[in-house]
Amino acid sequence: MNRSLNRRQFIQQSAAAATGAWLINIQTLARSISPNERLNIGMIGVANRAGDDLKEVSGENIVALCDIDDNYLAAAKQKYAQAKVYNDFRRLLDQKDIDAVVVGTPDHTHAVAAVAALKSGRHVYCEKPLARTISEARIITETARKHKRVTQIGTQIHAGSNYRRVAELVQSGAVGPVREVHVWVSATYGGKDLPRETPPVPPNIHYDLWLGPVEYRPYSPEYVPFKWRNWWAFGGGALADFGCHYMDLPHWALELSRPLTVEPVDGPPVHPESTPPWLVVRYEYPARGEKPPVQLTWYHGGKQPVLLSSEQAAKWKSGVLFVGEKGQLLADYGRHVLLPEQNFAKFEPPAPFIKDSIGHHKEWIEACKTGGPTTCHFDYSGPLTEAALLGNVAYRVGRKLEWDWRKLKATNCPEADRHIQHHYRRGWKI
Repeated sequence: MNRSLNRRQFIQQSAAAATGAWLINIQTLARSISPNERLNIGMIGVANRAGDDLKEVSGENIVALCDIDDNYLAAAKQKYAQAKVYNDFRRLLDQKDIDAVVVGTPDHTHAVAAVAALKSGRHVYCEKPLARTISEARIITETARKHKRVTQIGTQIHAGSNYRRVAELVQSGAVGPVREVHVWVSATYGGKDLPRETPPVPPNIHYDLWLGPVEYRPYSPEYVPFKWRNWWAFGGGALADFGCHYMDLPHWALELSRPLTVEPVDGPPVHPESTPPWLVVRYEYPARGEKPPVQLTWYHGGKQPVLLSSEQAAKWKSGVLFVGEKGQLLADYGRHVLLPEQNFAKFEPPAPFIKDSIGHHKEWIEACKTGGPTTCHFDYSGPLTEAALLGNVAYRVGRKLEWDWRKLKATNCPEADRHIQHHYRRGWKI
């Protein structure tokens, strides 16, 4: 890492530190990029899911790599020898030739990295969920809008043809008006007690940087690198992990955005530290023009809707079920079927009217160059993330929440605030 600073950089960084933000003059970063030019991309996170993102954008210029694990960083550096390397994403953002940033860190550092990147003038691709808390998701969304940056959340399934065909069927009225949706995933995390042993931090891991804005706790291999989704401090379990993927389909097809209420239906006793291994949560969405109100029920950890037959439950371990006045539509990532099948034996689907994607990451790259649109920009994926995370909040307080999205408040439950708002340790702000 090049830690040398010239006088101008020192003054800029000192001023930024004094205000608690890492800002670079956007005018100095903006450059005109032709569609045939390559973007200069900085990667915040280089392995595991972030490694998949890195592969997807590797046709561009990878000019900066950042990771808190020196082993991961060294492996990535071998493939991208021209890239500068960092352990601290704030140092990466000081590198002025970066046009766009990919954030592939755990949930608890999405917001501090994404907001800093947006404020510095970079376009941002951020893994899902957009943030660990609802307040962070709102700040990211508003920051992207204010700075007019090109954004995309990492819901890559959205780019597949199956989701498009399902959205077309729903929007063309194949099953009639939809008032009920069920969304379930087999995934499970959590249900654990805090680790008792606190071994030394491995020499390759910069643990304090991994914690980022989270209050300090002793290192444990139960947190990093793979098991952080089990803990409220770092993530939100299965609902935060898969909600943005599977709830994306009804949000898109039915043009849902902000729920009116969210209610915990069933789940294990709340653990103060660890996420629930299974959960059932119900959302109520308002009417949208002529579209009726929608009740959406979420299930994870092996729980499934009773509407499924035993055969369907065995074949569809995860899925989305649209219940319409004329029939039902059952879907997952790669397949869908209209039900009852005999009623739709002669059904002719509508001619495709949602354009196929050029690729989820490629959409973002092309939009960064041309100023064109992305399908999962933060104005769409921010509310989607908020809805998913709100289910965890309702579960943790054990009450049906009446949601005022404009004020970011559960109007009937002030105690929900402590799970809605982010709380950072000293020295961290967004």
